[in-house]
Amino acid sequence: MTTWHPSPGETCLARTPGRFATGSDRAVSGMRWFRDTERNDIQKDLAGWPEGPAFTVLSKSERRAHATGAFGARLAALVVLTAVEALAAAGSAGSSPRGTGRSRDRENEIEDFPVMWAAPGTLARTLPWQLDPSRCPENYRTHVVVTDRRLLVIGFPDDDPTQDEVLWQTDRVDIANVERRTFSKVGLEAVITFTDGSWCRLAPPETNGYWEVVRHLSYASEHVPYEALTSGQQETVTAFSVVRPSSRAVVTRRPSGNFTIEVPYEPLPDPRGGSDPRLKIMGRNGEHVNFEPGDL
Repeated sequence: MTTWHPSPGETCLARTPGRFATGSDRAVSGMRWFRDTERNDIQKDLAGWPEGPAFTVLSKSERRAHATGAFGARLAALVVLTAVEALAAAGSAGSSPRGTGRSRDRENEIEDFPVMWAAPGTLARTLPWQLDPSRCPENYRTHVVVTDRRLLVIGFPDDDPTQDEVLWQTDRVDIANVERRTFSKVGLEAVITFTDGSWCRLAPPETNGYWEVVRHLSYASEHVPYEALTSGQQETVTAFSVVRPSSRAVVTRRPSGNFTIEVPYEPLPDPRGGSDPRLKIMGRNGEHVNFEPGDL
């Protein structure tokens, strides 16, 4: 096996760490389910999947007990976080982690937390078990890759991308909708709905405010070849690439009319994971512009 590369004529738009999401509300904290359209657990029906934890939706009394335990844990964490924030204010530490947003889907974020919703024979049921944090070996990583043609899941052991393995893939035309969800531990998740009605909920291990996978799936990412750019844009791209001689910059036209310049995530060994911060936005003549809705 070797490091994965797109096919000839195909453009890689994003490659970032990704996996099934995990419940963040105190009633479903640390849990995830795999459901059919009748809300039955389908873990044992998924071909080739190893055994995993069997979570149970909590009753009201159990939720109260779970919430009490979670409150204690949060209280302890709050003490630590307060100390960290005090240090940060003094210039001795980084910023505190971002919180969750407000749930817009109580049925699937608080009363239950399915990360796969799939009738028999639908596409979501074919997703690889390695995306599940409860099943994936500790020394194995999964990346979600978006190209102008496909969505893929790539796996590799021991942070060694020279052993890339394509675990799953589907064409972009099989994706009906992608919705950002901010009610999460990392502040951003993606519910990807396929054309057959099945869906999954994915998340990065951590995020700095955006996730390239969501951006390139939520909006049409029109790849613009270097030759098609204006002279001013070409100068901006060249300047952007000077400090990244080993990486190829990709330019896409955003719904706002702005253009993004970025380097798709290169899976070099990096224990921090997360998103690649190397991103620049420009206008029609290569000039600096402010981000607008749809750019990220």
